Amino acid sequence: MTDTKTVLTTTQWLKSAAVVCIAIGLAMAMAPFTFLAPALSFFVDLAHLPLDGAQQIDTDTEALLSAISGGLLCGLGAAVWLIADHLYARDPTLARRMITLTLLAWFIPDSLGSLAAGAWFNVVMNSGFLALFLVPILMSRTSQEAAA
Repeated sequence: MTDTKTVLTTTQWLKSAAVVCIAIGLAMAMAPFTFLAPALSFFVDLAHLPLDGAQQIDTDTEALLSAISGGLLCGLGAAVWLIADHLYARDPTLARRMITLTLLAWFIPDSLGSLAAGAWFNVVMNSGFLALFLVPILMSRTSQEAAA
């Protein structure tokens, strides 16, 4: 039996996290071409700790990769939004599995690539981002199991 309040809370949390994901994705995609460029350069410098200004987004190739990765992040957020909005209330178990698999398909290669690139702190930031989505999923799963 699914608790309606838990489903609504989880859906709201997931949709809020999806909006954050979409906003960050759009910012990453547009940053190299707008006033957001310094923020993106700060982000890549932070990912490569220490903060020393050594990492910048200043080539056409880096701008292209930022646009691509930002677009993919925006798409990830849109997918989570749609699953939360259209499927979660009807089939929370399937929705949780779909979102979890989607997130792991992003998190694992992104984090392994970050480590290979020497950007270990990006894994830390990725983990916080992942928690935005997994915390409500795990809490709702626990709640559903307790109700069963």
